[in-house]
Amino acid sequence: MAAAGRVLVYGGRGALGSQCVRYLKSRDWWVASIDLAENEEASASVVVRVTDSFPEHAEQVTAEVGKLLGEEKVDAILCVAGGWAGGSAKAKSLYRNCDLMWKQSVWTSTISSHLATKHLKEGGLLTLTGAQAALSGTPGMIGYGMAKGAVHQLCQSLAGPNSGLPSGSAAVAILPVTLDTPANRKSMPDADFSSWTPLEFIAETFYDWITGKNRPNSGSLIQVVTTGGKTELAAAAHL
Repeated sequence: MAAAGRVLVYGGRGALGSQCVRYLKSRDWWVASIDLAENEEASASVVVRVTDSFPEHAEQVTAEVGKLLGEEKVDAILCVAGGWAGGSAKAKSLYRNCDLMWKQSVWTSTISSHLATKHLKEGGLLTLTGAQAALSGTPGMIGYGMAKGAVHQLCQSLAGPNSGLPSGSAAVAILPVTLDTPANRKSMPDADFSSWTPLEFIAETFYDWITGKNRPNSGSLIQVVTTGGKTELAAAAHL
């Protein structure tokens, strides 16, 4: 049976990425994962090498995806790679954490954007992962806030004319507060989980947007806010 659609998930081995892979596969979609390790549930995997050189890293991913897809186009590219690190400007770990945040969020979002110019269908969807916290100052997590703020700016740039994205396509960033992942539960066991966003909600939202249901305008920064177990989406004012 032919696949219902085709999607690339950057960060497809992480908690949210794995959920997206499972969700789309359950609807008979072809889903490729891009990550540091293979996702065996995916239709295909691109395994990324660790390197400190952004051009080298980006060219490797771009070449591997090009080999995998050939002339085939995808309906969506979901960039759900990322991570968190705290620390003020005084922290001993500032330089290391800034470097890590930039690699996890900005490198992956930049590569996903370039991949969209090459492999996304006209009318397709590119999602990036920002953070609601980065809509304002983040003094206790300097590197994280800077990286996520850059992702927000990138999303809005991609919505402009001559950004390089295919005709009719949309770039949309999700801005979650806290995602309900095993790692977050382990690190914050006493937190109020009813204010954390279930991964299933994000995967379902992506599916709706990919298939044209309630898709936000290109350049939108969509806050994902969960209160008392109920999750709502709200567009943030543009920067």
